[in-house]
Amino acid sequence: MTTKILLADDHALVRRGVRLILDGEPDLQVVAEASDGSEAVAICRRQPIDLAILDIAMPRMTGLQAARELSTVAPDVRVLMLTMYGNEQYFFQALKAGASGYVLKSVLDRDLVEACRATMRGEPFLYPGAMTRLVRSYLDRIKRGADLPQQILTAREEEILKLVAEGNSSKEIAELLTISVKTVERHRSNILQKLGLRDRLDLTRYAIRAGLLEP
Repeated sequence: MTTKILLADDHALVRRGVRLILDGEPDLQVVAEASDGSEAVAICRRQPIDLAILDIAMPRMTGLQAARELSTVAPDVRVLMLTMYGNEQYFFQALKAGASGYVLKSVLDRDLVEACRATMRGEPFLYPGAMTRLVRSYLDRIKRGADLPQQILTAREEEILKLVAEGNSSKEIAELLTISVKTVERHRSNILQKLGLRDRLDLTRYAIRAGLLEP
């Protein structure tokens, strides 16, 4: 199937160059363009879009703001961020806003097509420099003896996540762990909030990716 793409950038020349790259691929097609985040959100509201490629820095509504808005009004639309900023601050902000990938404008011709396809497969895409920088930062923190980031979920939350993903009801989990149903529901709510997930299906997918459950 052809991926229907919305391209949002406030520079017409950039949009033209990106369109040339994408429209040359048999499985990718730019079906709409926007010059700011607000226009991009409006387009995704009124027509079917599979993938939104958003520039981070745009007038009226930035790409980051648009990504956050799309996660609410058009959650099925995948988001790929396009930027000239190769630093960790923007990278993490993009992921937090709901983007699946992050591509530098300086290497569009090399990375963009693969980034689009990876995003549509449900896989994150990081430009090579980002991965190198993250690994280097991690190793530097270990060398300095600095504290590493804490585990997202507690041991009890991981236990409940696994049981939920296996199809157990709150009552069944309460009986298995000898806790109240109310406590199970509170843990489940905390898990969803911490991981930014919505329902049991999302939890199951996460449990498989995290190695807590066999696919």
